[in-house]
Amino acid sequence: MDALTLAGRRYSIVRAVADDLPALVALLADDVLGRERESNDLGPYETAFARIDQDPNQLLLAVRDEEGTLVATMQLTLVPSLSRGGALRLQIEAVRVAGSTRGTGLGTALFDWAHTWGRRQGAVLAQLTTDATRLDAHRFYERLGYAASHVGMKLDL
Repeated sequence: MDALTLAGRRYSIVRAVADDLPALVALLADDVLGRERESNDLGPYETAFARIDQDPNQLLLAVRDEEGTLVATMQLTLVPSLSRGGALRLQIEAVRVAGSTRGTGLGTALFDWAHTWGRRQGAVLAQLTTDATRLDAHRFYERLGYAASHVGMKLDL
């Protein structure tokens, strides 16, 4: 799909495939909150992946380094909306960069790539949610220009 070059290192950005699931789940679990939320049972992830992969408004990214190791991921969703004059929104979720790759600029470059992709699809607004306890992530998103403009709420069903 695409590539990023940072400090002489090349990263490929591709649509994730089913074979990526173990590495994607491991990346999601390699996190303070992810350790509590993620599971070793790949069955539910396989079901979710199939739904994501079949939806034309979804793009689940697998970012690999030069050795082919999966080092980052994010899920991009195009959300049509009646508000904002019928705007198309780019929702960004499940963002993870491997600990070994943090601080290299990959996260910033990946968001730049995602914003460009969203604009090409016709999105006029990028939005994301982040756990209230992820203060480092909040600072990162603010550096990218995101503003804490809304209060998010959740209800377990």
